Parts: sequence; structure tokens; C-alpha cells
Amino acid sequence: MLTQLQKVETFRALHARASAFIIPNPWDIGTARLLEHVGFEALATTSAGFAFSLGRRDGTVRREQVMAHVAALAAATTVPLSVDLENGFGDAPDVAAETIRQAAAAGAAGGSIEDSTRRSDRSLYEIAHAVDRIRAAAEAARAAPSGFVLTARAENFLVGRADLRDTIARLQAYQEAGADVLYAPGLSSADEIASVVRAVDRPVNALATMPALRLGFDELSALGVRRISVGGALARVAFGATLRAAREMRERGTFTFIDDAIASRDLGSMFP
Repeated sequence: MLTQLQKVETFRALHARASAFIIPNPWDIGTARLLEHVGFEALATTSAGFAFSLGRRDGTVRREQVMAHVAALAAATTVPLSVDLENGFGDAPDVAAETIRQAAAAGAAGGSIEDSTRRSDRSLYEIAHAVDRIRAAAEAARAAPSGFVLTARAENFLVGRADLRDTIARLQAYQEAGADVLYAPGLSSADEIASVVRAVDRPVNALATMPALRLGFDELSALGVRRISVGGALARVAFGATLRAAREMRERGTFTFIDDAIASRDLGSMFP
């Protein structure tokens, strides 16, 4: 079993490789253990997937619930865990910093802070304020007893502001503020991703599951991406399969969905 310090060091080392690594996104202990069993070297939580598992919409889960979730997943697995910390659960820089401290204390090796306000009247923080938030988060990450790998997210493309120039300017500012990893979810072409990678000198995370982005591991790695995640996609796949099975039973009275199910014995063999 790795110590917290070893998990953080391992997580940093993954980003220093010459090629990318995939960091899939479980939403509960069972899926976290399954993904570790398959052989993934690190895991990342998904705010959407966790919210769905509670019967909630994304962005409506309280910070204390997220921290309990993080502690449970970190204790149940042996690989580094990065945490989707949304916008830090508050507007002020000191709130973002406190969120980082709590995530590190819960056992996370890293986590992300986004610049989305989660409000309809103003989708993104002004860049100066967003930078202050990342700077405070970075200071808290550096002060964590075992360290903490901070990812800064520029959310332009996810909130309907597909401005690549502003996205790059934000990521460059977050880099200077102390972020260890940079992430602009929603990029949907090789050219956009390559432009981001060229513009910064920190490892870049790419979201591989945008509908218009038809790039595999080798292609993303060749573009210079160092980390590849799938966000809430795995949770949506599982919920989608359950919904289709439920509709088959309710509307047709048949049970053919079982043909695609994994055997209980095989699933059980993946767990302690």
C-alpha cells in the first residue's frame, strides 16, 4: 500500500512521461475498484457521475459530501486519486484554498479547480479573480503535508464561449499562478488541442469524450497531451444501460438486456 506521499509522487511522475496516460473516472467504490483491477495507474472522480449516483444534478452536491466521497474512494484503492473539485465550492480565493486542504486531508493526490461560476448570469470568473483563486489553491497545494497536484481548468468551451484565444490566455495565467496541470475541457479538434499544448509548458489534460473529437490514445499522445480523462462518460454509459434495461422491462416485458451483463462471479472476482 502506497503512503499518501508516495501516491502524490507517483501521480506527478505519471505526468512526466514521454507519452500520455489514461485516468478514468469512477463514481463510487465499486467502479473505482473495478478500474484499478483493470490496471489503470490513477483514477479521477467525476462530479457529474457522483451527483447522478445520489440522484442529484451535477453541481448540486455539497463540499462535505464530496470530501466524504473522496475519503471513501482513497481508502478503498491503492492508486493515486485526483478529485473533481468543481469551482472550489465558493467564489473567494480562500474558499478554493480550503477546498484543496480538505481534499488533501481526505487522501487525494491531486484535484482540479475550474473557472466556471456555475451561475447563469455570469458563466466564468473574470480572469484576474480566476487567477487569484488558482494562486490561493496552488499555495494550499504546496503547503499540503504530502503535496498535491493542482489542475487548473478553463471552462470556456463547456459554457458556450468557444474562444480559443481566451482559453489559452487563461491557461497561461493559471500556469504562472502555480498550477501543475492545465485542462480545457470541451476542445473538439486536434488543432485546438495542439494549440493549447504549444502555448503552455505544463502537462495538459484532454477530455477524450467530446462527440466531435474522434481521437484515440495514440493520436492524443502524439499531440503532446499528457493525461486523458473521460469525465462523467463511464457513469452515463452505466446509467444509459440501466435506463434501456428498465424501459425494455416496463414497455416490452422482456429481459434481453441480461445478454450484455457481466456474470456475478466475474464481477465479484475483481473485489476483495
